[in-house]
Order: sequence, then C-alpha cells, then structure tokens
Amino acid sequence: MASLHHLWWTFVRRFFHLLYGPFSWTYDGVAWLVSLGQWTAWGRVALPHLKGPPVLELAHGPGHLLVTMACRGLTPVGLDLSPQMGRVARRRLLRSSLPVRLVRARAQALPFGDGSFPSIVATFPTEFILDPRTVREVVRVLSPEGTVAVVAGARLTGRDPLSAFLEWLYRVTGQRKPLPRGDETAWGHSGLTLRTEWVPVGRSRVLLVLGRRTASGSSTSST
Repeated sequence: MASLHHLWWTFVRRFFHLLYGPFSWTYDGVAWLVSLGQWTAWGRVALPHLKGPPVLELAHGPGHLLVTMACRGLTPVGLDLSPQMGRVARRRLLRSSLPVRLVRARAQALPFGDGSFPSIVATFPTEFILDPRTVREVVRVLSPEGTVAVVAGARLTGRDPLSAFLEWLYRVTGQRKPLPRGDETAWGHSGLTLRTEWVPVGRSRVLLVLGRRTASGSSTSST
C-alpha cells in the first residue's frame, strides 16, 4: 500500500511538472476544465486589493492576469521560473500589444531592489510560496504600507455531478489539503498583517490571503 501511495504522488508531481513545463501549451485548457471555465475569474479576485502602478506577479503562468492588470492601467512585472510559461505569456502579451516586462527567476531570489513594489500578487502558487526565503524576499521588495495578495485556492459549490467529480479530483491530487495557519509558517513572522477571506465567484468560492506591511513590523493574522 505504501508503495502504491508513493507511486501515485510521484505521478501527480510529474503531471504538474509537465503542465508547467513541456506541456505548458495545454495549461489553459486543463485550467478551464477543472474550474468549469472560471479559472481566470478566480485570479481576478485579487485585483481590487492591488495598488500600483507597479505590481509584481509571482509565477505569472500563461499571463492572463498580466494582461488584465495592464489593461486596467497598472504596470505589472511578471516573474516565473518556467521558460515555457514565459513563452506562453509573452505570446499572449504580444497579441494584446502590451509591453509588460517578464523576468525568469526564482521567488526565493527576486532580482529587484528593496521596496520596489506597492503590491505583489500570486494566484494558485505551489509550495514555493511557503518557503521562508520567498517570504523574506517578498517583504524585502514590498514598499512600506504595501500589500501582498495570494489567491490560495477555490472550491466549486455546484451540486451537479460534474462539480462533485472535480472536487473529488482536487482531493485525490492533494489540492484540498488544509492551509497552515499564518503563525505556523514564515508568513506569520514576516512583519505583515495577515487576513483571509472567501470570495464568491459564480459557482464557486475563492480563498484570498492578504498581507499588509505595517510600519511597526509586527505581524497578526485573522479571518
């Protein structure tokens, strides 16, 4: 049984690696299917909380949010480690004639100066978002009184069989693990004031985690 469990999670990790890498061209289709067409709407939940004009998006993926931010008058900068996702995003931006800067780098070593961004956003990030090195870098490049917005997850609320099946699929692929409390991660000691909220979107609810840099540097968390 332990061997089967190991094989399953090896397969899941490999699938996500391919999805973000060599098979990045399939990402939009897969995301549309597993969200019942709501994926980009889920990402836009962060928009009302972003200040600018410069906004850093961590792990920008195929670039949908970058396009939306640029069209709303912000000056987004996209960062992603995947060269394949970088190419997908660049093509999307070129089609929209939007001169958005894309950077290939790790979130654990951001190539930006201290206090460069009033807002930093990430949608459905992987484990890198909990890495203490990522947290330190985010706080470093965030400007005083700046905001971090993380779209951390979503739940389908429909009672139809397809929604039920997709929720089951999320569970068996590890996408329904409970989030650690703020004080259980480096975020709880980051100097940011943290809060979470569930935002209704169509036939779903989206989990948004917000962090605000305070002048005192103390950290709190709430829901």
